[in-house]
Amino acid sequence: MPRLLDALGLDRVHFCGLSLGGLVGMWLAAHAPSRVGRLALCNTAPVIGTAAGWNARIEAVRAQGMKAVASAIVERWFTAGFRARSPETAAWALRLLEGTSAEGYVAACAALRDADERADLSAITAPTLVVAGREDVATTPADGRRLADGIAGAEYVELEAAHLSNMEAPARFTSELVRFLAS
Repeated sequence: MPRLLDALGLDRVHFCGLSLGGLVGMWLAAHAPSRVGRLALCNTAPVIGTAAGWNARIEAVRAQGMKAVASAIVERWFTAGFRARSPETAAWALRLLEGTSAEGYVAACAALRDADERADLSAITAPTLVVAGREDVATTPADGRRLADGIAGAEYVELEAAHLSNMEAPARFTSELVRFLAS
């Protein structure tokens, strides 16, 4: 990641990552602290899910393709109420997942299965905002609170949303993120 910042000519950045992106942000902030100004960790945790769960998903995708898991993922990404209010968004997410490369998705699942940033949390010194979704079953509010507790001075915000809180509660998500980045 520091080499990517170098290639882009960026010495220091504010970083916002959601889910797997949050794990990337934790690693960057812990291993290249001088490169991170402010850190927003959204709908994420230092460990997401279990190895058995990720292995089962990997095997399902390898055996049956993305359509075998796409509907269940959309149900985890958004609350039932949001899917009913915004069926076009849920349909878009389903099409996106079904069109995703199985090989790429399996690699992302393996990265999530193998990621464990718990030992690195105490090394994070950047001002940090942790955002959780009240209805998120993938990275629960309890995961978000533990994450915030593991980073000195981290701020915790909980939104009325599931896993993709930036899409389900966009106004509040954006307001909290802008407030944090501007402070």
